Amino acid sequence: MIVSSVPWGRDRPLHTSEKAGLENWAWWQNRINRASVVMLAEEGILSAEEAQTIARAQRSAEADQAQSAEPPFSDIMPLEKLLIRHCGQLATLIHTGRSRQDIFATINQGRLRRGTLDFLASLNLLRRTLLDIAEAHVCTWMPAYTNGVQAMPVTLGFYLWAFLESFERDADRLQQAWERINRSALGTAVLACSAWPLNRRRLAELLGFDGPIVNGLDSSQVSLFDIPIEAASICSNTAVRISTLMQDLAQQYAEPRPWLLLDQSAAYGSSAMPQKRNPGILNKTRAKAGDVIGAAQTVTIRAHNLPLGMYDNKESASEDNSEVLVQAVHLMHLTVKAFSELRVLPERALEELNSDWTCTMALAERLQQKTELPFRVGHTFASDMVTVARKDGWLPQTFPYEKACEIFADVTARLLGEKMALPLVETELRETLSPEYVVRTRVGDGAPNPESTTVGLQRIRARLEADEAWVARTESALSAASQELDRAFERCCGD
Repeated sequence: MIVSSVPWGRDRPLHTSEKAGLENWAWWQNRINRASVVMLAEEGILSAEEAQTIARAQRSAEADQAQSAEPPFSDIMPLEKLLIRHCGQLATLIHTGRSRQDIFATINQGRLRRGTLDFLASLNLLRRTLLDIAEAHVCTWMPAYTNGVQAMPVTLGFYLWAFLESFERDADRLQQAWERINRSALGTAVLACSAWPLNRRRLAELLGFDGPIVNGLDSSQVSLFDIPIEAASICSNTAVRISTLMQDLAQQYAEPRPWLLLDQSAAYGSSAMPQKRNPGILNKTRAKAGDVIGAAQTVTIRAHNLPLGMYDNKESASEDNSEVLVQAVHLMHLTVKAFSELRVLPERALEELNSDWTCTMALAERLQQKTELPFRVGHTFASDMVTVARKDGWLPQTFPYEKACEIFADVTARLLGEKMALPLVETELRETLSPEYVVRTRVGDGAPNPESTTVGLQRIRARLEADEAWVARTESALSAASQELDRAFERCCGD
C-alpha cells in the first residue's frame, strides 16, 4: 500500500495551496496598486513626492485591511476610499490610465494562473502516487475489460501506465496554456488604453506575468472568454478520466470477493446492514469529478451568447473563473487519497483471470505462429472451446485435452476440408491459456509485458521529474517577481 500524507476528511474545505488562500481579490488589488505606483513613478507620470505620499498611504491601507474584521475587498472603490482617507484626493492619481475593467481582467488572470499552477502541482502528486503503485505491480496480472466483460490479461502496472500517459498529456496542456494564462491586462483602461504612456510591460513584470496581452480590447474583454474556457476544459478533461478510474475501482470493489480493497479509513459501515463496507472515498472522488465537470460548463455557459463588455464572465470573489481549478485541485487530492488507501490482492486478481477464458486470443495466435494456420481457424477453434466450456462448466486449466483435440479436428474439417491433429501438446495448451504467458508474450512498443512496462514507467518518471521541476522554477520566478515589486515599492515609500 502506498501511504500519502495528504490530509482528508468529510468536513475539510477545498484543497488549495496556502498561496491560493492568500491571493484573493483584496490581495491582488493591493499588489496592482503597488505595481501602479512603481511604474507611474519610474515613467515620470508621478513625481517622486507624489509617489512617496501615495505609496505610504497604500502601505497604511494594507495595514488597515489586515486589522479589519470586515470581509476582504472585492471591488476597487473601497480601497480607493481608504487611500483617500490617508492622503486625500492625491490618492486617485494611482488610477491614472486604469479602469475597473483592466484591473478585474488582470485579477482574473492572476487567480487563474495560481489555480493552474496549483492544479499542475496536485496533478503531479497524483502522477507520483500512481507511478509508485505501478512500479510495484508490473507483474500483478489482472483482467482488462471491453464492453463490460473480460477481454485480455494485463498487469496493474500496465493499466496505471495507460492513465499516467494520459495525465502526462494534461501536464502538456497546462504548460502550453500557461503561456496564454500568465499574461497581464493591466494598463489598457476600459478597453482602448488611455492618453497616458503607461509601461504595460513593466506592470506585467512587477506582477510576475510573462508580458501583456497586447491588444487593449482583447486584454480586458475578449481574453476573458477563451483563456478561462481553455483552462476549464483541461480540468474537465482530467475529471472525466478520474471518474473512469473511480468507476473501475468501484466496480471491482463491489464484487463479493474483490481483488482491490480499501482500508477502513476510506470505507465506512452501513447504519443498517452490518456486512457493508461502503467505498466512501471512491464515491466522494467520483462526485467531485462531477463537480469539476459542472464547474467547467459554468465557465462556458457564463460566456456563451454574451455581448462584448458585459460582466457575466467577470464575477468576483469565490465565483470567478478560477473556481473550477480550485475544485480540480480538490479532486486531485481526493484521488490521491483513494489510491493511497487501496490494498491489492495479486492472488485474487489471478484467480479472477483464471475463472474466465480471457487468454483465448493467444491460443489462435500461437497456432498461427507454430503452424501458419490461418488466424480465423484458430479463432474459431478457441471460440468453440469456450462455448463448450461454458456449457459444461470447464475452466482453462481443467478443460479436457482430449475434448480440445476433438474440437480442433472438427473445426479444421469444417473450415479447411480436412481433419487435423491439434499441434499443441497438453502442457503447451495449458501454458497458452495462462495469464502470465499471455502478458509476457505481448510485444511491441507499449506492450504490457513486464520489461516493456518497466521501460515505459522509467520514461514516465523522468518526465514527471521534469514537470515537478517546471512547477518549482515557475513558483520561484513568481516569488522573485513579488520580492522585486516589494523592493521597488519600498523605494517609492522613501524609507
